[in-house]
Amino acid sequence: MLLTACGGGAPSEARTGQAAPPIKGTALDGSTVDLAAYRGHPVVVSFWASWCTPCREEFPLFEQKLAELGPTDGMVMLGVLYKDDPALARTFVQDVGATWPTALDPDGTTAAAYRVVAPPQTYFIDSDGILRGIQIGQVKAEDFDTQYAKIKP
Repeated sequence: MLLTACGGGAPSEARTGQAAPPIKGTALDGSTVDLAAYRGHPVVVSFWASWCTPCREEFPLFEQKLAELGPTDGMVMLGVLYKDDPALARTFVQDVGATWPTALDPDGTTAAAYRVVAPPQTYFIDSDGILRGIQIGQVKAEDFDTQYAKIKP
C-alpha cells in the first residue's frame, strides 16, 4: 500500500488553522498508518530521514515527550519517512528505540502536501485534526513546548 496525501484529486496543502492533510499508508514495520485514526488526540508528525543529523538529534526528545505526554494528554507521535531507504530507516529506528510508527512516502505525495522542503519538519495537529503549528528544522525542548502548547488538550 502506498502512502497517499488525500483520497483523490489534487492534494490539499498543509496550512495552519486548517485541517491537516490526510496521511494514510504503510509503516516501516508493515502495519497500516492512518492519521484520521488519531482524531481525538493531539498529534505530532515528524518528517525525518536516517541520514539527517538534526533528525537523529531530536528523536530522544520526541521519545521523552511521548513518554511524558502520551499517558497524560493522549499525545500521539507519527513519523513520515522523507527521501530515505526504508531498510536504513528501520535500522535507525531499532538503534534509537523509537516506539512510534513511521509511514512510508515512496512517491513524496505526502511530503508535497505538507510542503516539506527538507527534514526535519514537524507538524503539531490538535485533537480535531487542525494543524496548529509547523516547526522547520530541528525541534529543541523549548520549541516543542511552545508548539505543543497550541495543541495541548
